[in-house]
Amino acid sequence: MQLELLVSKFQEKDEKAFETLYNMYSESMHGVIFNIVRDPDIAQEIMQDVFIKAWHKADSYSAKKGRFFTWILNIARNAAIDKTRSKNFKNTKQNLNSDFFVDIIESNESLDDQTDAIGIKKFVSKLADKCKQVIELLYFKGYTQKEASETLEMPIGTIKTRNRKCISELRNMLDV
Repeated sequence: MQLELLVSKFQEKDEKAFETLYNMYSESMHGVIFNIVRDPDIAQEIMQDVFIKAWHKADSYSAKKGRFFTWILNIARNAAIDKTRSKNFKNTKQNLNSDFFVDIIESNESLDDQTDAIGIKKFVSKLADKCKQVIELLYFKGYTQKEASETLEMPIGTIKTRNRKCISELRNMLDV
């Protein structure tokens, strides 16, 4: 089934479309969420919540604003970040020390295989190192722009500019 038709049926609350999209994207969503929360059970719970939220807010998706995958990925990323900022999550000490991420960021292979179900890894790996760092921190690790600025010891304006430039480069690669 064509993705546009599938998404349209999803927006019309077709359960078969929901199931198909879930099967298409759940592994990628789980990988992105896991990279942020670092707990497989919490990642699974958030992923399920993300698809339920997408189901209830399906009418807010517009193909004119971007791809369906990007829309649901943003929901997943935001849900995972919200979870790490919650008082309950912090109280259970699920947050990891930033030292854990130091060697991950330096590697080109640091994007979890689960986040590569749509093949984005090959495109990100073609970016300049400065782009890879920003993309990994902001989109795969769930850092805010301020946190990325502090981690990379760069002004926040530079992070914002690189983010826009790097996302633009990725879009150009995907449109080719």
